[in-house]
Amino acid sequence: MKTTLLIATLGLFAASAGQAFAQSGHDAGHSHHMAQSAAPTNASAARMSEGTVKKVDKAAAKITIAHGPLENLGMPGMTMAFRAADAAMLDKVKAGDKIRFTAERVDGVFSVTQLEVAK
Repeated sequence: MKTTLLIATLGLFAASAGQAFAQSGHDAGHSHHMAQSAAPTNASAARMSEGTVKKVDKAAAKITIAHGPLENLGMPGMTMAFRAADAAMLDKVKAGDKIRFTAERVDGVFSVTQLEVAK
C-alpha cells in the first residue's frame, strides 16, 4: 500500500515538474525558438488584430496599442506597449491611428511583427 502511494506521489510530482518545465519554455527540442523568431507567414496575416495606437516611442522602438483579445497569445483586450520587430514600422503610424497588427512573442518579448494602418 505504501509503495503504491509513493509511486503515485512520485508520478504526480514528475508530471507537474514536467509541465512547469515545459511552460517555462525549456523543452529538450527547442523547436519553439524557431517558431517564435521566424518571420511572419501568410498564416500570421489571418491572425491580425485590430487596435488603436496610443503612443509611439521611436527611441525605445516601442508602440503602445489599445487592442482587443489577442487569441494567438491567449491575451485579453487591454492597452500595452509592444516592441516593434522592425523600427521602420513606427514611421507609418501616429497616436490615434486605427491599425491592424500581428503580435507575437519573440525571444520572450511581446512584439509587433506586422503592422498596417486600417482603411
